[in-house]
Amino acid sequence: MAGPDFSYERRCIKAGARFVAGVDEVGRGPLAGPVTAAAVILDPKRVPRGLDDSKKLSLKAREALAAELHEVADVSVAHASVEEIDALNILRAAHLAMERAVTGLSRQPDRALIDGNLIPRNLVCAAEAVVKGDGKCLSIAAASIAAKVARDQIMVDLAQQHPGYGWEKNAGYPTKAHREALLSLGVTPHHRRSFKTVHNIL
Repeated sequence: MAGPDFSYERRCIKAGARFVAGVDEVGRGPLAGPVTAAAVILDPKRVPRGLDDSKKLSLKAREALAAELHEVADVSVAHASVEEIDALNILRAAHLAMERAVTGLSRQPDRALIDGNLIPRNLVCAAEAVVKGDGKCLSIAAASIAAKVARDQIMVDLAQQHPGYGWEKNAGYPTKAHREALLSLGVTPHHRRSFKTVHNIL
């Protein structure tokens, strides 16, 4: 199976776009922590080698690539908080994080390539959705890496404040250990109260 390539970006550039951003989010499924998005404008002459869907890469590879991306690309990472997730719903909060990530780029893109089948409604530029984009499109793969590394670090930091839930390993996802800790230790301020597993405990 071939990995992601630059064909989506090339098509946009050929159609007149100067800057094309790949956009992806991570953290829709966890019971705790923010949802995080990244937007990345790659320099076609300085694309890091090894970019792929973040889920296919080792922790070490992801962290190395994320560090390289921050040096050679325009990278913006943004979040929607647990409060926003509970107030809006997880899909809208994920889109809010994406909108913030695109707005945070140092250059405004002419076109955004969005992972998935839905386009956030308040983007500052034209966009197209790319289903399974993190495995097809290099800019989206880059965004998936930047978002995952940033969110995982947040969860490691939160794990030190709230030990016992295993967030440093499970990133807030509903693993067996995390669900058991919820029952024995209770709900923290970082848990998403609108999520059924958490709501039922409350």
